[in-house]
Amino acid sequence: MSPPTRLGLLRDPDFGCLFAATALGQLGDRILFLALPLVALAALNADEFQVGLLAAMTTAGSLLVGLPAGAWVDRMQKRSVMISTDLVRALALLTIPIAWHAGLLTIWWLYVVALAHGILTVFFDVAYVSYLPHVVGRGNLVEGNAKLSAIRSVTSISGPTVAGPLVGLIGAPATLVASSAGMALSGLLTTTIRRREPKPQPSEHPQLGREVKEGLTFVLKHPALRAIMLADAIFNLFLVMYQTMLLVFLERDMALRPFGVGLVLSGMGCGAFLGALLATRIAKRVGQGPVVCLAPLVTCPLTVLMPLARPGWSVYVAAAGLAGLSLGGVVRVVAQSSFQQALTPDRLLGRVSATARFASWGGIPLGGLLGGVLGTACGASGTLWIGAAGMTLSAVPNFLSPLRTMRTLPAQERPDFAR
Repeated sequence: MSPPTRLGLLRDPDFGCLFAATALGQLGDRILFLALPLVALAALNADEFQVGLLAAMTTAGSLLVGLPAGAWVDRMQKRSVMISTDLVRALALLTIPIAWHAGLLTIWWLYVVALAHGILTVFFDVAYVSYLPHVVGRGNLVEGNAKLSAIRSVTSISGPTVAGPLVGLIGAPATLVASSAGMALSGLLTTTIRRREPKPQPSEHPQLGREVKEGLTFVLKHPALRAIMLADAIFNLFLVMYQTMLLVFLERDMALRPFGVGLVLSGMGCGAFLGALLATRIAKRVGQGPVVCLAPLVTCPLTVLMPLARPGWSVYVAAAGLAGLSLGGVVRVVAQSSFQQALTPDRLLGRVSATARFASWGGIPLGGLLGGVLGTACGASGTLWIGAAGMTLSAVPNFLSPLRTMRTLPAQERPDFAR
């Protein structure tokens, strides 16, 4: 498939359905990102540590099922996994406004729903990344990743913009109905995708441990993939630490109302959208590997503008720094996702995706907990300084790897240990 027009892959009906489903699912996810901690803060009067623990629960699924998820997904058709996890996540989120309306909502209820949602998200994300090469073909991976990143960025802008006024109008718990609806519609739209990947051939003697080890070995023995995983792990640890206290900083230190918080987060979405539009062009000019190395080094230091801000106009100036962070993040992710998908054999896509996700996301629950602990000890502003420094240093592993000289997307490799 080699689309010749400016619309490119969007002219393909199946990619168009995946594109639209991504938009709806990500819109629901962005509303959740703002509304869930605000449920804890506003409806339940949670303290900094409880907000940090809630953030940890949201991402703890990566640690609990991160590695075996890939082996399980490789045994199933990815499209079916995406549909079922979308629908179950929608039902789980719907229990929060129901419990709130009934007067039964507690912080522990939020913890359980956040954990269940996080586990389901692991399976969805592994299937999603593994399904894309089947939908667009390996020759269109960079374009496919860039277009999907663009729509995710648009929802990063529109999600908080929608969620902020909704929270102010109907309250944070009721706003989660919109998040649930987005994920349910995403699952239903995915059912319309006609292109199916070949049904996985069942192993005569399936062994979960051996299958997990095969994916882990493939990643760890490849120097570029290994560096990407380590850099992601460091970046995400400090990013979540930063994000956990960002909402606390904006609401309590800067005294912003939900609409103002939504505007700041929408600014991050604007940066991500611009990054998605420029990702392919920047990668061609700078080189696929070098852009992975340089993006965090150039954009992460801008995040120190937020802890320097004071109530008033300077908060929105600092939001420009967060927009820069998002721009660099999307440019980096488009390049490194295309690397990962291009290098991985079809039968290992799920396991390699899960291994990479486990390594890069495994520290996120710790980041949430550390954000809460540091927020209690150093205040929200001090935690933002630490997060900014850590994100900048995440560029080091990629600089020490072959990525810095790999200017083009490599051909798929099938080393002996992956056969």
